[in-house]
Amino acid sequence: MRAFLLATLAFASPLAIATAAAPPAPTAIVADPQAPKGKLPDQASPTAYRLDLTIIPDRPRFSGHVEIDTIVKAETSRLYLHGRDLRMAKAVAIVGGRKVPGKWAQVDQTGTARLDFARPLPAGKVTLAFDYDAAFGDSPSSLYHVKVGPDFYAWTQFESIDARGTFPSFDEPGFKTPFTVSITTKPGFKAVSNAPETQVTKVGGLEKHQFQPTLPLPTYLVAMMAGPFLTADGAAPAEGARTAPLPLRIIGTKAQAGKLDYALAESPRIVELLEKYFGQPFPFPKLDQIGSPVMPGAMENAGADIYGDDILLLDGNATTRRKQNFGMVVAHELSHQWFGDLVTPAWWDDIWLNESFANWMGYRIGNEWRPELNIGVGAIDEALSAMDTDALEVGRPIHQTISENSQIDSAFDQITYGKGGQVVAMIAAYLGDEEFRDGVRLHLSRHRYGNATSDEFFQALADAAHDQRVLPALKSFVDQQGVPVVDIRRQGGQLIASQSRYAFLGSTPPPLTWTIPLCVRTGTARTCSLLDKPSMAIGPAGSGPIMPNAGGAGYYRFTLSTQDWAALIAAGPMLPAGEALAADDSLWAAFRAGKADMATLIAAARTMATASDSNVAVDGGFRLSGLRATGLIEDAALPDYRRLIEAIYAPKLAAIGFDPAAGAHKADDPDRQKLRQDLVRLLALQAKDDAVRAKLLAAGDAYLAGNAGAVDQAFLAPALALTVEKGGLASARAMLEKALTSEDPVFRPRAIQAIATAGDPDIAKWVFSLVDKRLRPTERIALISGLAVTRDTRDMTAEWLLANYDKIAAGNGIFITSRLPQVLGTQCSADRAREIEAKLGPKVKAMGAGELEFARTVEEIRHCGDLKAAKAGEVSAALKAASAG
Repeated sequence: MRAFLLATLAFASPLAIATAAAPPAPTAIVADPQAPKGKLPDQASPTAYRLDLTIIPDRPRFSGHVEIDTIVKAETSRLYLHGRDLRMAKAVAIVGGRKVPGKWAQVDQTGTARLDFARPLPAGKVTLAFDYDAAFGDSPSSLYHVKVGPDFYAWTQFESIDARGTFPSFDEPGFKTPFTVSITTKPGFKAVSNAPETQVTKVGGLEKHQFQPTLPLPTYLVAMMAGPFLTADGAAPAEGARTAPLPLRIIGTKAQAGKLDYALAESPRIVELLEKYFGQPFPFPKLDQIGSPVMPGAMENAGADIYGDDILLLDGNATTRRKQNFGMVVAHELSHQWFGDLVTPAWWDDIWLNESFANWMGYRIGNEWRPELNIGVGAIDEALSAMDTDALEVGRPIHQTISENSQIDSAFDQITYGKGGQVVAMIAAYLGDEEFRDGVRLHLSRHRYGNATSDEFFQALADAAHDQRVLPALKSFVDQQGVPVVDIRRQGGQLIASQSRYAFLGSTPPPLTWTIPLCVRTGTARTCSLLDKPSMAIGPAGSGPIMPNAGGAGYYRFTLSTQDWAALIAAGPMLPAGEALAADDSLWAAFRAGKADMATLIAAARTMATASDSNVAVDGGFRLSGLRATGLIEDAALPDYRRLIEAIYAPKLAAIGFDPAAGAHKADDPDRQKLRQDLVRLLALQAKDDAVRAKLLAAGDAYLAGNAGAVDQAFLAPALALTVEKGGLASARAMLEKALTSEDPVFRPRAIQAIATAGDPDIAKWVFSLVDKRLRPTERIALISGLAVTRDTRDMTAEWLLANYDKIAAGNGIFITSRLPQVLGTQCSADRAREIEAKLGPKVKAMGAGELEFARTVEEIRHCGDLKAAKAGEVSAALKAASAG
C-alpha cells in the first residue's frame, strides 16, 4: 500500500484521513480474558474461501454468505477467528455432511471473534458457513460506499486488518488460500474482484457476477467493487517471458469519463519494466486499476489495484507533479504484485519489507518509465523526511515485533516507507545493481505463492551476492531505531569518519552504532567502505569539496568542519540533485541539533536557489516556510522573512516567466514547469508578492466565472486560496458549494484546501460547526487538517480538536485513525506538549489506535518548543540582517 497519511497532514494530499460523520452503533463486545490479542491460536487453518456477497451500493447495508474450508488441528468446541461489526444470522460448522450449530461473539474492538459449538468439532476437515449482514462504511476501510454525482459505488480496502469488517475470516497474512468470489448487484452494474469474471446470471431482479478462483492470497489482498463504473479496456502486450497479452483495464466512476486513457496508455510500459526486473511475467491473470474518490493513496490488491482518483485518472493538462505521482505510485503498487502478493510476509512484523522494497522500486521503475520527469530524486527527499521521525526518542525500528492487533497500524509510517526504502537503496548501491536484483529473484523463486520473512530475504541477498557482510549492515539499520550522523574530517592526509546517533536539541537518546555502507566523494574520487567502528580512516584526504553521502543514497546525516561545509555549500548548485538535498538536510539537521546557525542556513538557501534542478532550487525556501508554520519565525520578523523569500526567488521566476493560463508553458520541459509551480507557491503564499498574487487573483476570478482555461492545474491551488483569502467567509461558503457540486479530482480537493488554508478565524468557526451531507468524511477531516497547519487558525483548531477528538476519530479503520494525532504537529512549546499529552492521551489510548503516532507528535511539539526557546531570537536577527542585505 502506498499511503499518503504518512507525513504531517499539511494538505500535500487533501484526502489525508477519514472519519465517519455518523458511525453506526458499535457491536456489543463479549468479554473474554482468554481471547488472543494478536495472532490467532494454532487451532485451525483455512484452505479455501467461497465469498458470496450482495452489494447494492445505495443501500445502508450489504449481506453475505461465506464458506471457509478449514483444517481443525485438534478436537475443540471453540474456535477463534475474525469478524468485526457483523450482524450474524447463522454460523455453522459442516463436518462430514452434518451441521453443527455455532454461537458467534465478537470479543474485542479490533475484530477478534469466537465461535462456540453445540458439540466438539473433530480434528480434520471442517467447512465453516456464515450468513450475516453489515453496514457499509463511508471512508476507505472494509467495504465502503460513496455517492459520486447521482450514483453510489462500493469499493473495499482491507489492509491491514479490515477484511474482517466485510466477511468472517482468518484475517492474517500468513494464511494464503484461493478465494472464489461472487457479487450480486444491480442489473447493468460492473462488479470487479481479483480474478477474471466467468459469468453473469439473473437472480431475481439482480445480477450475480461470478469469478474464477484466485491464486493463493491472504485476506488483506482480496478486493471487491460494484457500481455503474466506466471501463477502458486494453492489454499489456506480450513481452519477454510473457507469451500472451495481459488483459488490463482502467476503471472509474462515471464522473471521470474522459480521464481513463492516460493510465491505460502508460501502465503497460510500467508492467514491462517490472517484468524485466523480476525476470518473470506478471503473476496474476489480469490487471484492473480502479479509481476511488476517497482513497488516500493506493492499494495493491492482487490483479485489482485501487488508487485515489487524483493519482490514477489524469487528463491531458496534468502537471509534472501529478505525472510523477502517477509513475511512482503505479510502479510501487504493481511491484507489490510480485513482492507482497506473489510472496507475502508471514506476519505483520515483516510488512515493512513489502513497503520498503516497493517504495524503492516505485522510484526506480518510475524513473525508468519517464526519465524526463526526474522521479527518482523523490526517494531521497522522502528518506530525509523520515529521518526527522526516526530521530525521535519515541519510535520503533523498521523491523518491529508485533504482538497485538492494535500495534499493526504503526508498521505503515515514514519509517517503513521513507527509511526502509532508503535502506534498500543503500544496500542495493553497496552490493551492485545486478547482484541485488539476483538476490530479489532468488527470494521470489524460493517462496513463490507462499510466505517469507525478512531474514529469508536477507539471506537470499547474501547468497546471490556471495557476500555475507551485507547481513550485519542490513540488520543494524532494520533492527534498531535512530539516525546515524557521520562526522568526516581531514586528518594527517586521511579522511577520518566517526559515527554517533543524531539527536535534536534538548534530546538525549541512548547511543547506538551501525554498520554503515559509507560512500564518500572528495573532488572526483569516490571511496566506499563499511563503517563498522565508532571511528576509522576511510581513505586519502584528497582535495576539493567533501561529499560524505555520494549519490545521496545513504541513510545517514553528516557533519563537516566549518571550512569543508563552506566548500560543499559553494559547490551545492553543481552537485547531483540527491547529493545537494542530502547536504541541505544535514545542514538543517545540525541547526535543529543546536550546532549550526541561522545565517548559514540562509546563505545555503541563496546559493542552492541557483541550482538547475527544481527540487534543489526551492528546498531552502520550503524549509524556511516550515519555521513560519510552527511559529519559530516570530510575528515581528515576518516582514523580514517575506522580503528574504522574495529576494531569493522572485528573480528566478522573472527569468523563466509566469502566465497562469492553462497550457501557457506547455513547451517547457517538465522540471522547468515544476520549478515555476513551486516558485509561484513560495512567492504568492510565503513572500506575498503583489505582482504574482495579482495575476493569480485575476486568473482565479476568471476561472470561477466559467473560464476553465484561465488557470493551469499547476496554479489552481494558490489561485483559489487567494480568492478565499480575499473574500473571507462569504467566499469560503461559495467555494464549498461549488466544490460539492463537482467531481473533478483536481478542482474539488483544491477548493477545499483553499478554504482550510485561508487563515481566517471566522472561516474556522464556520467549519467547526459545518453540517452538509454532501461533504465526505475524508473532506471533513481535510478541512480540519488544513486549519490546524495554517498559522492564523492553528491554535484555535487545536483547541477544538482536543475537545472533539472522540467524534472525529470514531468510525475509522485502525490504519486511518492512527494518523489523526499528526494534525497537531505544528504546535510548538513544551507547555503545549504537556497539555496535549494530558488532555488527549487518555482518549487516544481508549481508541486503541494511534498511540505511537500520538507519542511522536507530543515529542515533536516539545522539541520544537526547545528549539524555539533557544533559537527564535537568532532566527529573527538573521532574517533582519539577510533581508536588509
